[in-house]
Amino acid sequence: MSEVQSGGPQKRDGLKWAIGAVMVVGVVAVLYVIAQASFKPAELADLKEFKKGSLAKLDVPAQPRAAPTTVFTDMDNQPHTLADFKGQVVVMNLWATWCGPCKKEMPTLAKLAGTYAAQPLKVLPISVDRDSDVNLIQAEMAANRPLVSFRDKSYKMSFDLQPRAVGYPTTVIYDKQGRERARIAGEADWSSPEARGLVEALLAEK
Repeated sequence: MSEVQSGGPQKRDGLKWAIGAVMVVGVVAVLYVIAQASFKPAELADLKEFKKGSLAKLDVPAQPRAAPTTVFTDMDNQPHTLADFKGQVVVMNLWATWCGPCKKEMPTLAKLAGTYAAQPLKVLPISVDRDSDVNLIQAEMAANRPLVSFRDKSYKMSFDLQPRAVGYPTTVIYDKQGRERARIAGEADWSSPEARGLVEALLAEK
């Protein structure tokens, strides 16, 4: 049979083109799947399972809340914001030396900080005490190492939280992206299994 009768080179060229087109479509499809996987939102841990025991009053918002941009200071009066600690799980504790429940739970916060000292966890006590009580703040921190307190003597952080803090202590937990994922109003045992479980769930997130 002649090449004219069988289609010859034209038929072979058409076949090659068809195969090439299929390969291109296949490559595009694979790249699309990879791109979709890359942009898929990371799955967030369900923290409601830790709402028990000493964390029975834990508030877990349906959607993560943005952190306030409130400026607070360290003990040397240097300014800071929560954004300074992005990349770490932050356990922010609003407290005062005149607050009995605050002082009662402080050793458990110290234990939490010590347990995860080698991991990206920051326990962040922020005192609302006056200047005249700085010595009391220092004494409380000395008794609860490795904690180091910060200060917000104007109570601004308490009111900038959404919803605002209803009293002391108030502890707010932020993930490594800087988003509020849980909070609890009142005293808690931060060395408890449920507290450690909550922290570890957030540490495991990307």
